[in-house]
Amino acid sequence: MLGAALLAIGVMLFLLIPILRGEWASFDRTDEDPTEIGARKHVALKGLRDAEYDYRAGKLDENDYRQIKAEMSREALDAMEAAKAEVEDPDAAGPAGDPLEAEILRTRRGMAEGTTCLDCGHVNEQRSRFCAACGRPLVAVVSNAPSTGD
Repeated sequence: MLGAALLAIGVMLFLLIPILRGEWASFDRTDEDPTEIGARKHVALKGLRDAEYDYRAGKLDENDYRQIKAEMSREALDAMEAAKAEVEDPDAAGPAGDPLEAEILRTRRGMAEGTTCLDCGHVNEQRSRFCAACGRPLVAVVSNAPSTGD
């Protein structure tokens, strides 16, 4: 009986600790299925991100990186243009007029702020600690900039 009570208390604490710490996850996820164009764009942008990580980690040489980047950029641009044609929204391009660069900038900013999920690529709300799409914890990406020394 004592063991069952301790187990129940342990489970309750496990469930309540995130709430007591103030951790929360955004519930603003749309239940709509992604379109084929949206899925193509997502895959291409994730491929670009992975290629950049592999290049910076030394897993890819510069020639392979440039080739992969060109191919993934072309695929992402094709998907973005198809989505733009589908919606026919004149403001769909980024501030510089290049939709791919605007999307990459938005994703990088979200990764630096810790709002872009490194697993699924979903951009979450500013104060989110967990991804609204997959539920994984969000972490800020550490910059490769040299430290100024304290």
